[in-house]
Amino acid sequence: MSTIDSASAAQASSNTASASPATQKFGEEFTSFIKLLTAQVQNQDPLAPMDSTQFVDQLATFSSLEQQVRTNDSLGGISSLIGELHTMFAAEWLGEKVTIESSWIPYSGSEIEYLDNAPTDADKAYLTVRDPDGELVWTEILDLDEDVHRWNGQTSSGDPAAADMVYEFNIDYYRDTEYLGLGAPQIITQITDVGTENGALRFGTDSHLTADLYSVQKYKTE
Repeated sequence: MSTIDSASAAQASSNTASASPATQKFGEEFTSFIKLLTAQVQNQDPLAPMDSTQFVDQLATFSSLEQQVRTNDSLGGISSLIGELHTMFAAEWLGEKVTIESSWIPYSGSEIEYLDNAPTDADKAYLTVRDPDGELVWTEILDLDEDVHRWNGQTSSGDPAAADMVYEFNIDYYRDTEYLGLGAPQIITQITDVGTENGALRFGTDSHLTADLYSVQKYKTE
């Protein structure tokens, strides 16, 4: 066997090995169909030949099925590639400190750190914290010169806030006496797991907040 023949044989073997079981099975069925069709044509009655339109329709059906099988194979490859990309993202994001903007924040008893995200022209900011029933539990004036703000569960009544509860955080911004608007804090937290939801990346954090890829920003201390 020549070198070219050997290379061709090796390539054919590689193609056969890489083909999916569905594609291989379809190829076998198509070959059987062609053999049966050829036998029918060879043995048909010359005085009453078979309708060639039926042959064309059957061939078209097989061609459509072949395309569907190949499409399914391609989708399987894309799905595998997406899975690999998710693994790469998981390696990049796990353990990273990030910020997530959210008004509703789970409180586990540990101190909550957050950024105020104030407008550039704001000179006053007022934080309000409410329980799930809407009752005001804490309010304070934020120092906008501070990079990071903290809430350790203190309440206006002096009793510690109940743990394992979700609280609503809102920040009202002012310039002198002019009201500029309402904002949500950016919670500083750490990525603990990476998963998928409806094909999109989803992050879990140690603050029990979850967010997609486009809702988180890596937090860097200056």
